[in-house]
Amino acid sequence: MESLEYLTKILDKISCSSLENIQIEEQNKEYEGITFSIGKQTFRSRKAKKTPKKSGYFVVFWEKDEDNRNQAYTSLTAPDKLVITVFDQEKIGQFIFPKEILVKKHILSHEEVMGKMALRVYPDWAQDLNSTAAATQKWQSPFFIDLTNKIDFEKLEQLYFASEDLPAKQKRNWK
Repeated sequence: MESLEYLTKILDKISCSSLENIQIEEQNKEYEGITFSIGKQTFRSRKAKKTPKKSGYFVVFWEKDEDNRNQAYTSLTAPDKLVITVFDQEKIGQFIFPKEILVKKHILSHEEVMGKMALRVYPDWAQDLNSTAAATQKWQSPFFIDLTNKIDFEKLEQLYFASEDLPAKQKRNWK
């Protein structure tokens, strides 16, 4: 899995802890769906796909309910962060969304909100977007990091571990 290999490589640069509890999500295998943890934080990961007719990149995330129907993930059972990796020829980037923003944007189901089973993401390099896509890119941008060339390790660490109290000795000294 390309995204898992990349996750391992990039996280090795910012944390001394390794990926643990890795589970492949069979229902989302086409998008390289996996869950994992680092320390006390839990993650869900996907590889986004470029679509030929629309700007941005498409990704799915759903599970089966007790009647074997697809449903959006719930805020109660969702991991702490959703990582979406984008590979587009020479460009690489990641969105690292905390659960709280996914609840706020009605992506995870909660209370009376149905949630979504798919999402389109717009990296900072996506241009000439329609107004809806541009508005989506605007709220997504703080959670995106371009990993194509020079990596901002401080921002990467912040996106992955901002809400975790990792002891300093567990964080990688990247300076």
